[in-house]
Amino acid sequence: MLVGSVAAVTAIATVVVLTGALAKAVDPQGNCDTGFSRLSSCTYHWSSKTTHQSTPIFTTPANATSTIPSGSRDTFRPTYDVMSWAVAGCPGNYIARRLLCAVPSEAAPAQPADDDPVTGLPRPKPWLLTTAKDSTFIKAFHVETPLDLAGVLRFYRLELGKRGWTETDGAVVKSDGAVIAFTTSDGPALLRLAHQDDRTIADLSLRKPAATDAAILPMPILPMPGQVRLLLGNDTDEEAVITINEQTIELAAGARLADAPATGRKSPESQEINLPPGTYKVTLKVASGAVQNREFEVAADETWGLLAGPAGVPLPVRLY
Repeated sequence: MLVGSVAAVTAIATVVVLTGALAKAVDPQGNCDTGFSRLSSCTYHWSSKTTHQSTPIFTTPANATSTIPSGSRDTFRPTYDVMSWAVAGCPGNYIARRLLCAVPSEAAPAQPADDDPVTGLPRPKPWLLTTAKDSTFIKAFHVETPLDLAGVLRFYRLELGKRGWTETDGAVVKSDGAVIAFTTSDGPALLRLAHQDDRTIADLSLRKPAATDAAILPMPILPMPGQVRLLLGNDTDEEAVITINEQTIELAAGARLADAPATGRKSPESQEINLPPGTYKVTLKVASGAVQNREFEVAADETWGLLAGPAGVPLPVRLY
């Protein structure tokens, strides 16, 4: 398992002469290039985990009473899982935010930032938070941006169209949200948008062909029919408390979502709940941080993870 480092880079703007070239010298990897001005104080946290493993596949005769044939040899199918998250910060000072972290106007089209490095899916500029998942069964990406919903919708229709994704009939577009399905050469895809407080949240997912093959799909990752499976984890070194659907759950420091990320097998120190589809208010707090509130939208037959991130920031990630 490869665990990526967590980096924090701070550049202080003292005079106008502090240009992008100097910011590049302070931040040579461009970690803070999320779309905000390079003159701003940039705080960037990033983590990535990669897992490769083999999952047993059992070929069961139609008249067998056991799911595992007696005396048979296990056939192993290689699986993989890559999951990452990133959180970018902007100055808390109102004037600094207006000057250095301004976002495009409604009339100006949103510009693309670099594609997400895990999934290769597009993300708009600027963004505040991203999570990503690329596994044998799904490619999924969650992004939160201060852009308005209409701008984010225009951005994704344009960028996904460039990639040959075809929008299907039946799109639902409202002032506070949108749900659009796409057909792609790699499988069916779904874009879900919602606007909360000062940000637009986009969830983009593509289920790969393996996700529809019952013979190889690992059971631990599947939700109950018509329900949502939610795994809870804590990626900080402090205890965290999360409240969702009137349930309050304590999470130990470093509690992983799963022992086997590619199959969704729950880790002993993680927590898991099942939910009906809908929108839920989530309250999350780590020991030394302020309370963070979010709304979390999930649909039937989906599996999600929810991690406590730096300073207790909620990090939703689509698992299936």
